[in-house]
This record gives sequence, structure tokens and C-alpha cells, in this order.
Amino acid sequence: MKLRFARRVVPLVAAVAALTAVPAASATQSNPAKPPGAHQQFAVGPQYDSTHVYVAPGTEQAFVASWTSTFGGTTIGPVSTQVTPTPSRTLSELVVSPVGTLSVFDYTTPIPYPFGTERTGWLVTDLDQAVRAARADGAAVTVAPFADPIGRDAVVQFPGGINAQLYVHTTPPSYPAPASVPENRLYLSPDAVGAFLDSYVAFTRGRIVSDDRKADGAALGLPGTTYRLIRLTSGFGTTTVAVTDGHLPHPFGRELTGYGVTDLGATLERAKAAGASVLWGPVHAGGRDSAMVQFPGGYIAEIHTGR
Repeated sequence: MKLRFARRVVPLVAAVAALTAVPAASATQSNPAKPPGAHQQFAVGPQYDSTHVYVAPGTEQAFVASWTSTFGGTTIGPVSTQVTPTPSRTLSELVVSPVGTLSVFDYTTPIPYPFGTERTGWLVTDLDQAVRAARADGAAVTVAPFADPIGRDAVVQFPGGINAQLYVHTTPPSYPAPASVPENRLYLSPDAVGAFLDSYVAFTRGRIVSDDRKADGAALGLPGTTYRLIRLTSGFGTTTVAVTDGHLPHPFGRELTGYGVTDLGATLERAKAAGASVLWGPVHAGGRDSAMVQFPGGYIAEIHTGR
């Protein structure tokens, strides 16, 4: 079974990683006649929405071994490839785990700008239409659509500086659904959150699940304080937005994704045994127990139980 899976997805690694820029003429115009959000659903499924993990040079194998020892999963790669429009080289590996999909990059050359600033890769049903819709919904296209060996990609930026890769494959990929849907974790200022929500909700065709203006600050390392916590859901998965004044202790705001588990204590023990460090917690706040963990290579993740 593993060999059949590998033959099916090994060719996908470069494209999941790829972020090169070859402009597509059809993606250079928005449709002013359409109001924001008046477009199709572009999401395919959360198992195709990978967190982009950039590890310190030379640490890819240590990171992947630690991650899979903690959560389980299947790894494809690594492969050495160029994934940017200007000369560069990275080891690229796909990790499909029960808590979410990761695209791991271990560069052996400097990383050309703006690569490394994108948080996630989202599979979409139609790249050109998705780019037009993103523009119409108030996002900027920071990397124009480009061709890669097995598909096409682009990078968009939502208000507030939130970057996401959009991609399609010539042959659609097939990954198993995760046991728990990972949580895209965003930190925004009060000045930026309104424009972000208008754009993000319109593009993702999502909805606000809850908006707690007095969430327990202990979840962000600030016991005795409150902050605004917004939870959203869409076909691209779940998203939490922490609206703060920016007075955050390390490592809060450095994590990209939150991962749900059934037993936090056991997960943390496995993580520590696999070379990871617990940076904060566990702490109980907002109806969940959570901790902040740093894996080999520098990747920081929030891990939680509860809602």
C-alpha cells in the first residue's frame, strides 16, 4: 500500500513545494461586475491545504523524523529541486499525517524573496478563476501564476499581510483525510482585522463560527488578560484569528498552525522523546488544553485538545 501511495504522490512533491512565477495572462484581470464573494467554491479539501514548513539548513531529516514520531504519517521525499523562479535549491518533502499535511523545505541556497513568507498551500479547483476572485475580494497577487512540472501555482496576500499559495495539479492528487483538521492560526492588529475578514471570508466562502472579545489571555501566555478571538471555518479548513496589541511573549505569533490531538500529555511526551521542546504550557484556557512546541529545525506548532 505504501509503495502504491508513493508512486502516486512522489511526482507531486515538487509541485506542492513549487512557487515559481510564470505570468498567466488570463489571471491579470479581475471582474469588476462581480461583488466580493460572488464566485464558486474553490476549496477541494483540508487534506490538500498544507502548512509550508521552512526548516533550518540541514535539519529536514531530523524534523520529519520528530514529526512522524510524534503524530505518525507518511513521508514522500526528500527530493532536491528548484522551486523558485530564480536560481535556488531546496530539499523538498511532503508529510501526510493524521493531524494535517506539511510541505517541508530545507534550502541549500539562499531563499529568494518572497518565498518563505507564504503560510499555506491551498489546492483550488481552477487557478485562474481563483486568482481573479482573490483580487476581486481584496487580496493582492504577490507571485503571479506560474507553471511547474505537474501543474500551476500563485501566491496571494490577504489584508493584514497573510500570504497563501494557490495551486492546481494536471493530475489531481489523492491524499487521505486527516483525523483532525489543522487550524490556521493568525495574529492581527485591530486596525487590520476588519479588512482581512471581509477579504478572507469572501474568498474562502467561509463563515465566522464565534467572536469572543474577552478570550482568556492565558492561551497566549498572558494570564489575567483578555484578547479578541475569532474562529472561522470554510472548505479550506479552520482558522483562528487572535486580535492583539502585539504585546506577545515568545513564541506566540511564531506558530503557523494548531493541531488537534486526543491526548495532549501523551503527545507532548512523544514529542519530547523525539527531540522537540515544549516552549509553553500545557495550559487550560478557552475550553481547550494547549501547549506550544518547537520541533527540530525550528518549526513551532500549537497542539491542543478540546474545541
